[in-house]
Amino acid sequence: MEFACSHVVCNWTPEGVLSALSRGLEPSNRDCDHQPSNRDCDHQPSNRDCGHQPSNRDCDQQPSNRDCDQQPSNRDCVHQPSDKATGTVTINLATGTVTISLATGTVTISQATGTVTISLATGRSVSEHQYDNRAAVLKPTGLEVKLPKANINVVSLGVGRLVNITKESLILGPSTAKGLQTSQSPVHCGKCSAVISCLSSTQSIQDKTVWVCEFCGEENSLSSPLGVCVEGVCLTSPGGGDVLYVAPDNEDDYQNLEDALVVFCVDISGSMSVTTEITPGNAMRSPTYVSRMQGIHDALQRALSLLLQNSPHRRVALVTFNDEVVVYGDGTTCPVYLRDWALVDYDFLWEQAQTYSTPHCIAESYKHLAQRVTELREHGATSLGPAALVSVAMASRYVGSKVVLCTDGKANIGLGRMEDGSSPSSLSLLDHFYRRLGHQAANSGVIVSVMTFEDTDCRLAEVGRLADQTGGRVNIVNIGTVATEIQTVLADNILATGVIATLLAPDGVYFPYEEEGDHKLVREIGNVTKGVEITFQFTVKPERTGIFLQRDRMPFQLQVSFTTRDHQRMTRVISQQRRTTTSSWVWAGSLNLSVLGVHCAQLCARLTMEGRVEEAQRQLRAQQHLLTAISQQKPNPLEEKIYGNWIDTMTTICDDLTTEDEGLSDEAAKVVYQMKRASSLPQQGPKEEEEHPVTGSEQLN
Repeated sequence: MEFACSHVVCNWTPEGVLSALSRGLEPSNRDCDHQPSNRDCDHQPSNRDCGHQPSNRDCDQQPSNRDCDQQPSNRDCVHQPSDKATGTVTINLATGTVTISLATGTVTISQATGTVTISLATGRSVSEHQYDNRAAVLKPTGLEVKLPKANINVVSLGVGRLVNITKESLILGPSTAKGLQTSQSPVHCGKCSAVISCLSSTQSIQDKTVWVCEFCGEENSLSSPLGVCVEGVCLTSPGGGDVLYVAPDNEDDYQNLEDALVVFCVDISGSMSVTTEITPGNAMRSPTYVSRMQGIHDALQRALSLLLQNSPHRRVALVTFNDEVVVYGDGTTCPVYLRDWALVDYDFLWEQAQTYSTPHCIAESYKHLAQRVTELREHGATSLGPAALVSVAMASRYVGSKVVLCTDGKANIGLGRMEDGSSPSSLSLLDHFYRRLGHQAANSGVIVSVMTFEDTDCRLAEVGRLADQTGGRVNIVNIGTVATEIQTVLADNILATGVIATLLAPDGVYFPYEEEGDHKLVREIGNVTKGVEITFQFTVKPERTGIFLQRDRMPFQLQVSFTTRDHQRMTRVISQQRRTTTSSWVWAGSLNLSVLGVHCAQLCARLTMEGRVEEAQRQLRAQQHLLTAISQQKPNPLEEKIYGNWIDTMTTICDDLTTEDEGLSDEAAKVVYQMKRASSLPQQGPKEEEEHPVTGSEQLN
């Protein structure tokens, strides 16, 4: 787990300035930046433990009222509202402008800038400060109001690294598979399912050992009076911060890794005959044109040769589609033709593919497949949906298999067909089909990658769901790049399947933008390849802020359950704690730009794909403000350029969506899906940076 900030900022609230101003600028205690003098407060913390920069250099944490011997008077509090009940609030969501009319003056706030100058009867003005992630600040010498800022309580999970464990690494020991290893089952809390760890403490109560869960407070009785130990190390000691629980081997689960199948699902409809000029003409020769079909021929021949050379035991199959679906398999048997009514029967298509003869390895079938590819001719319509279904069903027999789907037009026949001006009911059926198919593929350990040709309309936003749900790639290619893209897809090997990540925080914390409104977040990730990274933001519920102000640290636990490619079932449990702070003033230079940048890209892409464009725009503006503040304190030109480009690109897409009635174009959908797969820049040496599969601007290509 990697956090964006060294401390948990307890007083960040998502409601922001609008709610604060609509209350007449009358703050509650948790909003108050009270700075009592030393004689008013018994608490004297040291400076060395805190990573933020407080405004009072004598105290690095803000005590609450209960820490003080006396109640602060108005002159001690930074909030001094001049008129707390009078006035109106007008919000224009279209322009991003908020106007507040008070009895003493007028306040106009533009979301584009983040700060305002307020004209009051007394002529008070606004002063600029370092990054402040509170909603509003009022000071005796002036009034400063700022827009909601980005939540810096963000955690990043490098899932690709966490699940990259094989049987060989287990034999080599902790130097390869970090942390303790055990074949024991984890001890879970009976209420929240947290696992006992180095953050846990036990106590003896009436001749029994009790573990009081640090996340929910539940009392759990332990069978051993000495607690839970692994290899002589007690899990409640510092050594229990990273534990790998390995389930016993089951001979029935064995599978040869080379059994994984690659299915090429190729569009051969009439539009694949469209040509592109690749060599301009001159006085001596005519220009050279190549059709999309010819480009596919060349790309598939290269891919087959590459597989024969590098993975001779890999199974390969071919499926084509136009106004019918043709299953060639490994090319050694008679093709199966699926047409007419079969193209609208989900279960029939699935059964036909599941019972199709098992393809031979590429070493045996190469010549047959190469001949089938050479004979492909373009004609007819586009039964993309049924072909994708058949391909996934074939691949689902082997965990770790891949489907490479290449098309140049939107589906117009059979299941998953897309029609212009579709009714809400037909759009719902369309969405259901691709989501259902993606779910089945992910559960079967199959990766689906989708590529379309440039200058076409394939409704990539819908078809791309197959890749998004299964951990595959989405890209737009041309005649010159289709072969390279297919080879890149083939290099994306699955590290683990059935991956489920569970993130636990103390009761009273929740995760904004997630369905769960609880302190426990469960995310079904499915297939994981190298470089996969997911991010979440968290915050303290306003009514529980006072409780967390009394705590010095806050526990977090990540549980990742997964199945490796060799069918080894494992659960990795990582437990950490972070210091808490009551200060809303955080030194921007101490923030992790990489974590914040990746989170911004992933969150805004997700909100955009869900149609929550205005929320995405607000996040982008807040992140842009934060990026500027971080850059001023801790310049990093490379990261600033990449993450700044991500923000600019997403801003352009969101602005286009708010001014046009049409949905995402294929080009915009490609970028959004790639943003959802955004990952941090590698921090290793040059050699490892070159090997990083998806980094920086590569994700936008």
